[in-house]
Amino acid sequence: MAANPGTELSSLNFGNMIGGPLCAVIEAQTQAARATADFIKTVGFDKDNKPVYVEFKYPKEVAPYQPAVEAHVASVSVSNQGTGYESAPAVTFSAGSGETAAQGQAVVENGKVVRIELTDGGSYSSAPSVTIAAPTGVGGTQAVASVVFAARKDAVDAKFQDMKIEVPLLTMLPIPFIRVEEATIDFNAKINSIETQSQSSDLAIGGNLEVKQRWPGGSAKLNVSCSYKKTTASGSNVERTYSMHIFVRASQDEMPAGMEKLLGVLEGAMRSTPVGAVK
Repeated sequence: MAANPGTELSSLNFGNMIGGPLCAVIEAQTQAARATADFIKTVGFDKDNKPVYVEFKYPKEVAPYQPAVEAHVASVSVSNQGTGYESAPAVTFSAGSGETAAQGQAVVENGKVVRIELTDGGSYSSAPSVTIAAPTGVGGTQAVASVVFAARKDAVDAKFQDMKIEVPLLTMLPIPFIRVEEATIDFNAKINSIETQSQSSDLAIGGNLEVKQRWPGGSAKLNVSCSYKKTTASGSNVERTYSMHIFVRASQDEMPAGMEKLLGVLEGAMRSTPVGAVK
């Protein structure tokens, strides 16, 4: 009797075939979570549950480099504002050989020189003098000013101090958070049932005639034979093919909120301390 494909498929244990791979996926996710927990405990903390630190040494600049500053006129102080100025007078700074004269502009208010605005401090080896031109009008008095001189300053090298910083190791490493993103189970069943039936027949007829002649009389003998054979054969052939394909895709999951807080605490635990004198 030929097999019934529907009956055969209904007899399959789909619970085991589908539930088995699903349980394997869940178990894989569980193992990944345990591996993450073990990584955090074994890598980030010692046997006393204290954070493991990585130590680095580096030079820290405690005083910046200061370039050399040539002697120059820092500002101009007006000691006598004068009178009778109708416009800004010329301001002249003295300069010796190899020196660069400073530049400035006078500001006049109500006929008086109230201040000198310095536009270029110049370059000097000693303090220069400054002259304010006399007013062009009759009866005016000439203003008088003096310079505030800034002496030359040599360059000052930067100063460094050797520092040591301790960083929690866990904040420097990528923490594995593997998540099973997708699991696809494809099950294929193929059942081919073939019935065969054959029938054959065989008919055989044979005859024999024997004649005897005698004079004046004679005789004749006839032998006839007949046979018939019929053969019937039937059968069935069932071919079964089962296949299962399981596709699993995993990805790096986002960091849990608790882990983010833990890393924030560890970042706040970074320590930077001096290990040497200022150089």
